[in-house]
Amino acid sequence: PPCCWGAQPAVELIKLCCCFHLPTISKMKLAACATFLLAAGSNAFAPGAGNARSTALNAEKGVSTRIGFLQTSVATIAASLTLLPGQANAAKYGGFGAGSPEVVDPKDAIIDEDILKSDSVQKGLAAVRGYQQSVVDMKSALASDSQADIGPKIRKDFDFSVIRTDLNAINAALDEDTQRGTDRIVRAILQDITELEVAQKQKAGVPRSDKRLKTVCGKLDKLEKSFSDYLAFAN
Repeated sequence: PPCCWGAQPAVELIKLCCCFHLPTISKMKLAACATFLLAAGSNAFAPGAGNARSTALNAEKGVSTRIGFLQTSVATIAASLTLLPGQANAAKYGGFGAGSPEVVDPKDAIIDEDILKSDSVQKGLAAVRGYQQSVVDMKSALASDSQADIGPKIRKDFDFSVIRTDLNAINAALDEDTQRGTDRIVRAILQDITELEVAQKQKAGVPRSDKRLKTVCGKLDKLEKSFSDYLAFAN
């Protein structure tokens, strides 16, 4: 009877996984799946009105038998494996679409054209384009002089409170679903600026190495792309 299965389903589940020639996965992942299924199985057969109703429904679907439970479990694992490891953990905003569940494709963004034409939004757009140009100017300065001190320009051009105000002004023209994604880009921009300022700092009298120069240029490229990604929603 189901109440006497104990840990046996997990063992038989592993055997069935082998029989069905499922893709090889690590022991840790397989153990985690088995543990999850054991917990689910225990809850399904525990006494109580809610569980009794669940058991009855499963019986109607033909999965209340021991072999039915195991077959259903194997199917569940097989389906879940297709989601590992990339899709379940995707969180980057770059490369819109499947790799960035929080950020919609700019071409699918819903924009209020009237708000977009407002003075506040247009002012914000002009400001963000100015920030992006500032990044380009800093890249040019470093291309001409690898020892150029861009710290003062970063602090002068990138005031966090002002940047946040300008970006939020543009956000007002976007629908809520789109804003959830652009909010992530706003946070990324502020983080990129912080990383850039830290990376460009040099000790007095110590020249910037090629490795450090490459790091600073990489931070500038990343920040420029973040501004481009954001502006794409209002073009």
